[in-house]
Amino acid sequence: MISRLLRTYVPESAAGRAFALVALLDSVGTGFYLAGSTIFFIHVIGLSDAQVGLGLAATGLTAFLATVPLGVLTDRWGARRMLMAYQLWRAVWFAALAFVHGPVAFVVVSALLGLVERAVSPASQSVVSVAVPGRDRTRTLATMRSVRNIGFSVGAMLTAPLLAAGSTPAYRTVILADAASFVLAALLLARLRVETPPPPVRRGGLSFLRGFGDRRYLELSALSCVLAVHMSVLAVAVPLWTVRETDAPAALVSALVVLNTVLVVVFQVPLAKGAEQADGGLRAMRLAGLALIASCAVFAVAAAPLGPVFAGGTLVVATLLLTAGELWHSIGSWELSYKYAPEHRKAEYLSIFALGNSVQDVLGPPLITVVVLGFGGAGWAALGALLLCAVLLLPLPVARLDHRLVTAKG
Repeated sequence: MISRLLRTYVPESAAGRAFALVALLDSVGTGFYLAGSTIFFIHVIGLSDAQVGLGLAATGLTAFLATVPLGVLTDRWGARRMLMAYQLWRAVWFAALAFVHGPVAFVVVSALLGLVERAVSPASQSVVSVAVPGRDRTRTLATMRSVRNIGFSVGAMLTAPLLAAGSTPAYRTVILADAASFVLAALLLARLRVETPPPPVRRGGLSFLRGFGDRRYLELSALSCVLAVHMSVLAVAVPLWTVRETDAPAALVSALVVLNTVLVVVFQVPLAKGAEQADGGLRAMRLAGLALIASCAVFAVAAAPLGPVFAGGTLVVATLLLTAGELWHSIGSWELSYKYAPEHRKAEYLSIFALGNSVQDVLGPPLITVVVLGFGGAGWAALGALLLCAVLLLPLPVARLDHRLVTAKG
């Protein structure tokens, strides 16, 4: 029975299993980096808090500007080839980051790292779409997301003895381990046999702007961006709301984050079943919105004078609903973003869809801090109303995109 259960988490195709391993290696290295990078920046490179923030801002800016143009290049030169190039690019500049000196070099290297940061995800999805059979595609993406959460935790734990050493070579080892993980990922991708689709029609240098003229796909991307606010709720609202507004102990924050991670690892793959059905993507997005709306209501209730036990229990329920929304949103966004992307412009359109995460990264935290935390229960109600609008509007662009698909096939 256990073996049968484990098989539900493993992609059926060899290519899907290879992608899961790539995702694990990538995420272990990233776990190394996330756990030790800030300490490295301050204590080894000697940066101030403001200089670290400037470097991270440079990463985000170049990532935002380069995502869609790189998506066009991915379509033109082949998703697997470009994904390998992205992994090697990251390896080179993470290795350089381990030896930078001063704020100027740090900002420059950070900006160069940012160039491919957002391009990796749509390129990965494009390669999966070509290498993995359609019925196994969503399960593969779900498995990749699950093993990434495992990899982040493993990488962070492996970093502990190096951080405890506190020496410059130990900190550099943390950064170089991340670089090495990208090299290993590229080598695995090089061994993967992918059927190369016919090359797309060559387009002009500013052709990537044409994708922004697809109003229906942009509407879908924008509504998905609204639902993606769950990322800011988990990262910003959960810790601050728990500590400032509820009777729950502050130590519960860590437990809630761990609960979210475990649930993603365990349930992302099982929930992905049936997503490839005709209306599976839309149904998943609707469920995501409803779960997130319910979580807003429960988070608001947690601020009542319930005492530490009942407040803690209420926050656990809210986190369960929040995580359910996160899981369903991931499934729905994978299905819908891929389904409505033109065949020879997959990476370009997936890159446009991925910009929603960048927008959420910019607008989500202020929305949470100003509206939700600023107005308490009324703020949670406003966020719930915004999510409800997204759920109600979702069928409109989906229906139009479905009509376009039918017309194109006819």
